[in-house]
Amino acid sequence: METAPVFTLICFVVLVFSHSELSEEADVLGVEGSISDGETLISSLETFELGFFSPGKSRNRYLGIWYKNSPEAVVWVANGNNPIAERKGVLTLSDTGNLVLFNQTNSVIWSSNVSGTAQDPVARLLDTGNFVLKDNKSMPESYLWQSFDHPSDTLLPGMKIGWNLKTGEERYLTSWKSADDPSPGNFTYRLDKNGLPQLFIDRGSVKIYRTGPWNGIGFGAVPAVPNLVFKPIVISNENEVSHTYEPASEAITMRLWLNRSGYVQRLLLNQQSKWDVLYSAPLDKCGSYGSCGVNSICSSRRADACECIKGFISKSQESKNCVRESALDCQKGEDFTRLVGVKVPDLLKFQLNESLNPTRCEAECLKDCSCTAYANMNVSEGRTSCLMWFGDLLDITEVSDMYRGEGVFVRLSASGLGMHTCYASYAFFLELLMFDRYLES
Repeated sequence: METAPVFTLICFVVLVFSHSELSEEADVLGVEGSISDGETLISSLETFELGFFSPGKSRNRYLGIWYKNSPEAVVWVANGNNPIAERKGVLTLSDTGNLVLFNQTNSVIWSSNVSGTAQDPVARLLDTGNFVLKDNKSMPESYLWQSFDHPSDTLLPGMKIGWNLKTGEERYLTSWKSADDPSPGNFTYRLDKNGLPQLFIDRGSVKIYRTGPWNGIGFGAVPAVPNLVFKPIVISNENEVSHTYEPASEAITMRLWLNRSGYVQRLLLNQQSKWDVLYSAPLDKCGSYGSCGVNSICSSRRADACECIKGFISKSQESKNCVRESALDCQKGEDFTRLVGVKVPDLLKFQLNESLNPTRCEAECLKDCSCTAYANMNVSEGRTSCLMWFGDLLDITEVSDMYRGEGVFVRLSASGLGMHTCYASYAFFLELLMFDRYLES
């Protein structure tokens, strides 16, 4: 009578042990182990899967990582430039500690290219989507190599784009060439580290979109409402200038995707395992970089989206560029017109001074005849910096209330609006003086 419960308990322990061992090993590739086409690694919580796939209508095979419950959402590709023609690809982990991918002719077409020799190398697919290689014996807490350092077209939570200031290495997203071809396409999404960090979409060497500078909370002209869903993060120190983000809740599954058409999309996975678009950029004509030329404001609220800044006029009927009605002459009567709720001009010719308060920032701009505009930008919580522009102002956009608009002060000549403002103030002062004398009499 007593043997049955003991036998049941032994069976239970064996089953639990076997299951835990299987789960533990399902995400690991050990020394001299391999993954052939048709086999996969699965992260411990079954969030991500690594293996071979064929994108779209292609028959070529690639090593990649995708969401296990959404296999069409591939987030990383190893051999985008070197497809495997048949289903004979093999990923191995050498005894020296390198991941090596072989094709159908047993030629090496991709490698982690780690220098040195690891004593106890192991590769693991984490539930963050990061595929990591480490030495369990000598450096168990650090990575010899990780897929997060080699982005494809997707930025996952905790993954960074930006600059390693020690090595000069830049990490950025690159679009696929097509839905059938994950080789590098025409577009990149990268972080500009000059001045205040801001994000760009480039087509080759041409800018086609920018977010606006980091203001300590988020990037200008990026929707503020989604911060209830995710938190953007910028890291800036002597080692790196980088950008990442984290979801507001562990229940949120999210990715940032640079698609083949050059749009960056924030996507959320719904309960039906479908991806909802939280936002997409560029959103409209005003999102396209420099769509209205210099010294103008773009507003999607107007039928004619482009309008010159006050104190400026169209250069010609054929040009979208605007020029000053009258040149700056550094007279004391010069003043500023304030643009409220805008994406500030691009940082082309600029100066950033973190020690000047708002009043001193205005005075500093007035002292320099070549200073054309200034803004007091938040660079961190409770701290502002003086940002000054020199020369023409490009890519100013009026933004709606759901976006992070800033205020920028554009310099006007004494013979323009600034002097009119001065005369108006002087006239108002005379009226007050005459009224006081009238009361006294």
